[in-house]
Amino acid sequence: MIDVALLSVIRRWHFREGVSVREIARRTKLSRNTIAKYLANGVVQPRYVRRTSPSKLDAFAQQLRTWLTDNARQGRKSRRTVKQMHASLRQLGFAGSYVRVCAFARRWRQQQQDLARTVGRGAFVPLRFAPGEAFQFDWSEDFAVIAGERAKLQIAHFKLSYSRAFVLRAYPLQTHEMLFDAHNHAFAVWGGVPRRGIYDNMKTAVDRVKSGKAREVNARFAALTSHYLFEPQFCSPAAGWEKGQIEKNVQDARRRIWSDAPSFASLEVLNGWLQECCTRLWNEIAHPEHSARTLASLFDEERVHLMPLRGPFDGFVEVGKRVTPTCLVHFERNRYSVPATYAHRPVSVRIYADRIVVATEGHVIAEHVRTFDRLHTGGRTVYDWRHYLSVVQRKPGALRNGAPFADLPDGFKRLQAILLKRPGGDREMVEILALVLHHDEQAVLTAVELALEAGVPSKPHVLNLLARLLGEAPPAPMSAPPGLALRVEPQANVERYDDLRRTRDAA
Repeated sequence: MIDVALLSVIRRWHFREGVSVREIARRTKLSRNTIAKYLANGVVQPRYVRRTSPSKLDAFAQQLRTWLTDNARQGRKSRRTVKQMHASLRQLGFAGSYVRVCAFARRWRQQQQDLARTVGRGAFVPLRFAPGEAFQFDWSEDFAVIAGERAKLQIAHFKLSYSRAFVLRAYPLQTHEMLFDAHNHAFAVWGGVPRRGIYDNMKTAVDRVKSGKAREVNARFAALTSHYLFEPQFCSPAAGWEKGQIEKNVQDARRRIWSDAPSFASLEVLNGWLQECCTRLWNEIAHPEHSARTLASLFDEERVHLMPLRGPFDGFVEVGKRVTPTCLVHFERNRYSVPATYAHRPVSVRIYADRIVVATEGHVIAEHVRTFDRLHTGGRTVYDWRHYLSVVQRKPGALRNGAPFADLPDGFKRLQAILLKRPGGDREMVEILALVLHHDEQAVLTAVELALEAGVPSKPHVLNLLARLLGEAPPAPMSAPPGLALRVEPQANVERYDDLRRTRDAA
């Protein structure tokens, strides 16, 4: 068999150097007839007809192809094996081997993979957006060192389609409340809202994907769009090119921002750093369609076309819970305290991106900073010791080892250490702590610290100091009833004491 390289050498020997056919045959070990045939036909690239040999599987190939196609659409547990297909073909009259069926199945799968890789590689129409027309949104996963530990974060990406000004914000999760908070911050940074938002079919926005562009939108996400008055537009499934700007922004952010990210003390510090990075890059990156201008200059042009903000969206997710006998509500394996008067009662828990708010009958009864420290031992408990004051007023002995009181301010702890050594000191300490229910906590704490400095750690002295700090007016004078009126008013005469002294000296 002659290949292209060998044929090129033969033609060069014969037509350029004048080597005879006999000599070429001697050099190449090919027959003179073969060499003469290629030289006479003027062929520069040899071609061979692909030889096909009939197979026992040819008559059953279409049936096997149909089975493989239907099998690929089934769930993993419902799929048939190639061995089962071979047995079915044998029942239809196939006399070939199992190996031949396996080879056919491998070729079919490879063809499907090649076809899947070529889908979407067609021609596209370049998109152009007007100022203030649209923004694009997407999530990504990145890592950062927070409080000395490497943490996986969910990054919300926003990008204006005209100026390409982008905003990033980091969250622990991709949940509804995180999505709402991200929109609040992005629109606040831009100072306005575009007319349209372009999203993929994320579960926090779309409950159900229908045919075409029809979507069953989540009720809370619809409330977000209604608050900010922008129209949501969702891409076709597995069609990321419909929001290609934000897809590229995810890749660019890893190179421009996350590759040089330092360590951070908290998530709030990280988000502040992200915002500074974004606004700085607006002034450094040239616009892809206007190379002479930066993103910041086009954003200044687009800003006037954005709809003014109406205030942030109250982006919470509400769930119903029942307070436990220990005055706690459970959420995501963590526990948060509520006032003891609501024990055993149903309450509404409003989950925000950064806090947990507990309400009942339209009134907020407790609020805590949200914790994401689920711990492997069963979660974390967040207490507010004020919630348990009504309990320890009835059971003062619980103050000594009460878990909610482990984090009392330092002044209260020092006073407690002194009072608990006295008989009845636990009740006296509870009565002092209960002062925060009626007075400012900082004022009560200051009175306690002053009492400790004076060396008089007692409830009467704390009350006296607190009254002075608060500047309470002295009580109004009281008029005595007639039956208690004095007939002879006392006289302020200090000379009487001198008379008494002289009488004593004379004696």
